[in-house]
Amino acid sequence: MAFPDLRVEIQAGGVWTDVTADTFTRRQQVTITRGRADEAARTDPGRCQLGLNNRDGRYSPRNPMSPYYGLIGRNTPIRVSVAGPTRLVLDGSISGTVDTPDAAPLDIVGDIDLRAEVEIDWTAGDLNQTLIGKWDGATNQRSYALRVYNGQLQLSWSNDGVASLVAAVSVPTLPDHAAVRATLDVDNGSGGRTATFYWAPTLAGPWTQIGSPVIQAGTTSVYASTVPLRVGSPDATHTPPRVPFTGSGYRFEVRSGIDGTVVAVPDFTTLAPGTGVFVDAVGHTWTLQGTAEISDRLIRFSGEVSSWPSRWGVAGQDVWVPLEASGILRRLGQGAKALDSTLRRRVPTDPNLLAYWPMEESRDATQAYSPIAGVAPMAVSGIEFAADDSLPGSSPLPKISAATALSGQVPRGPDGAWRVEYVYKLNDYPATPTTLLEVRTTGTYDRLQIEVRPSNVRLFGISTSGDSSAATQLLNIGPTDGFAQTWNRLQLWAETASGSTTMRLQWVTIGGGALGLSTTLSGVSAGHVTAVSSTPGAGLDQRDLYMGHLSVMGTRLSLIYDFADHGFTGETAGDRMLRLSQEEGVPVALSGAADDTLGMGPQRPDTLLDLLGQAADTDGGILGEQRDRLALRYRVRTGLYSQPPALELDYQGPGLAPPLDPVDDDADVRNDITITRIGGSSARAVLEEGPLSVQPPPNGVGVYDESVSLSLATDDQAEPIANWRLWLGTQDEIRYPSVHVDLAKAPHLADAAAAVVEGDRITIANPPPWLPPETIDLIVQGYTETFLPHRWDIVFNCTPGRPWLVGHTDDPTFGRVDTDGTQLAAAVTADDTALSLAVTDGPLWTTDPADCPLGIRVGGETMTAIRITGAVSDRFDRTVTGGWGTTDTGETWTLTGGATSDYSVQGA
Repeated sequence: MAFPDLRVEIQAGGVWTDVTADTFTRRQQVTITRGRADEAARTDPGRCQLGLNNRDGRYSPRNPMSPYYGLIGRNTPIRVSVAGPTRLVLDGSISGTVDTPDAAPLDIVGDIDLRAEVEIDWTAGDLNQTLIGKWDGATNQRSYALRVYNGQLQLSWSNDGVASLVAAVSVPTLPDHAAVRATLDVDNGSGGRTATFYWAPTLAGPWTQIGSPVIQAGTTSVYASTVPLRVGSPDATHTPPRVPFTGSGYRFEVRSGIDGTVVAVPDFTTLAPGTGVFVDAVGHTWTLQGTAEISDRLIRFSGEVSSWPSRWGVAGQDVWVPLEASGILRRLGQGAKALDSTLRRRVPTDPNLLAYWPMEESRDATQAYSPIAGVAPMAVSGIEFAADDSLPGSSPLPKISAATALSGQVPRGPDGAWRVEYVYKLNDYPATPTTLLEVRTTGTYDRLQIEVRPSNVRLFGISTSGDSSAATQLLNIGPTDGFAQTWNRLQLWAETASGSTTMRLQWVTIGGGALGLSTTLSGVSAGHVTAVSSTPGAGLDQRDLYMGHLSVMGTRLSLIYDFADHGFTGETAGDRMLRLSQEEGVPVALSGAADDTLGMGPQRPDTLLDLLGQAADTDGGILGEQRDRLALRYRVRTGLYSQPPALELDYQGPGLAPPLDPVDDDADVRNDITITRIGGSSARAVLEEGPLSVQPPPNGVGVYDESVSLSLATDDQAEPIANWRLWLGTQDEIRYPSVHVDLAKAPHLADAAAAVVEGDRITIANPPPWLPPETIDLIVQGYTETFLPHRWDIVFNCTPGRPWLVGHTDDPTFGRVDTDGTQLAAAVTADDTALSLAVTDGPLWTTDPADCPLGIRVGGETMTAIRITGAVSDRFDRTVTGGWGTTDTGETWTLTGGATSDYSVQGA
């Protein structure tokens, strides 16, 4: 990375314009702030502060002499970048690809070898990201593709252009910048085919195999499609859609045969920024499409300028604009109104909807509003609005009584198919027959009436001829189990085909099953619905009925109420963020898999930002902003576990600048945690013993309690969350709130330091002798970055990283379990290389040489045990790493690097 080569650009009239030369550094440095301080509950909007020289008035939006007049103003986009490696940049949009036309060498039908060197988030959830492929599902021209989806590396191919075949492995922990490779042996000699996956630091290798080869039954072949070979090959026909990757591409290879002939080799590192067309080393012409670009910039900040204040000195020699741009969180938090209930938001999205009345009015309303253009409000009387708020997917709904009358007119829809649906809760069955709803149609039956009785539910069709009417019982459903005492959806639909009409009446218990009947009537037409009404009458005396979200659709089939009726209860936090992102048009990138996040309770009306914050609070990850575009980013909690350091610093080396101020305080201590499920029960976790326990000093620190209400799917989620928060709040560790890196003194650290984002782990080795000797382990919560001529500083906001080093099965570092209690049996000095120990509780330690070396921690000192001997009591031989000090008999110690159940131990 060239140092630091700062560039500031504004988007004037939709065109990115370089204004670096006007950056006014004499009065104001360029400062970027992101993330949160310590472990604040929510992330603050990102900020970028800088000054622009405005002596000629060009940055005064209302100055007609400015070349930017009419082109800049409120929320003008701005971005700040530094020099970076030349590469292909894709933003994930389906138009952003690079392609070369079909050619004979690309029509590989046998063994194939695909390779890609990219920089992406390998854990990105629910993004079906294609790296390179020759694939078009819309025209059944599928050949081969290498892609990443939900933590898996996948090789897709087709033997006929239509059917997709897939082999996949789980992606191991990889650096963001890495190369991956997949090979396909179409005939492995044993009647099958074999796919093998690899990774390497770059396309030059060396290659490391990922997992075991994927062996599938049956030989295969690859279809020779006619579509172009694409980097970022999309397929909108796939579910979920295969889209171009989001990130950077460096080099790609397609080989005919495993380690065979290179037939395509686009290398983006050799191109000039802005290149649109180029020829690769084997003669293929490649063209950048859509949003794809060749760039040598790394975006440090992307935001919006909300105001352009002018300032000047007394003599008028200096005129400048002190800008403060903000990330997307600021705009989302400005005057945002609460989103409607999930039903109110979702039902109008059905393309077949003709009429809809949510009935979520306030108590004093006199009619029921319709959000559908051209549909008049529903006329009502004898109704008590906002009487019941117990349906998770709705705002409060009205109570219907014996005196209620309501009616709504329905615009004309297509003849021959319709559907009427609404939610209701009836506390008990009426003693006498009661009509719940009447549907008027232009079909054979002018009116259809849904009637409930003490033991059944009936549907009547009424035909009117002149002054006489004839009622026909069409359906009789009984017994009526589940019809009352819970929230249900009542559905009535009709469809005419071949001279007959099928009608179905059923109710669906919200969150449960359905009960109903159908009938097919020859010579009967469905027509279309003209009106709906309800006048229950005396049958509802002493009965409570609540209803709402009444809709009429021009189709018999609709699933639009599904899941929205219970507010998407049980939806994971990640899935909720992605759904809200799609519904509101606010991009949210998920770092990690949605399936790895916790289940949530119902989504109640609230602002978008608060709903996203609730999801982050439930899961316990980090919600923040994307650095390179106006978008949000959520890092799932499990993505913070046991990660390799993104930046490794050395106290004795260059780069680490003062101050490094340790703090040994109680700022983050929480030893009595109560977690309450909103609308449900609670769980409590208390640390009863230990230095940070609720015991009064000197045995503990006293009570530091906390009570948190979370949106949880079930009550039993509260206890493990309480214990996890207790674990985080009772770490007997020194805090290092900030870490200052001076990149002018250590430019070799620039690439790694610039790559650090919120949630990354950083370490500091070789601390000074007045601090504990172990490597300082930290999680970055945010940072402040400052630029001046020839200076680039980053100050990271940090919290302890050790609590996030958790156990992982089959991991050489984190796949070991501690015993329940071990103490030194004899005191040791700094020079001792052997420890005698006594197990006070639980099994003895392993003496299998294959289990060593392993890390141990004795009285705060980290050691390496190279051998363990002894049958009844254990003896540790250790390496001496500088001799920190002496340790007394009885000193407790633990394993470092996590704990799981697959570590071998002896005895009991």
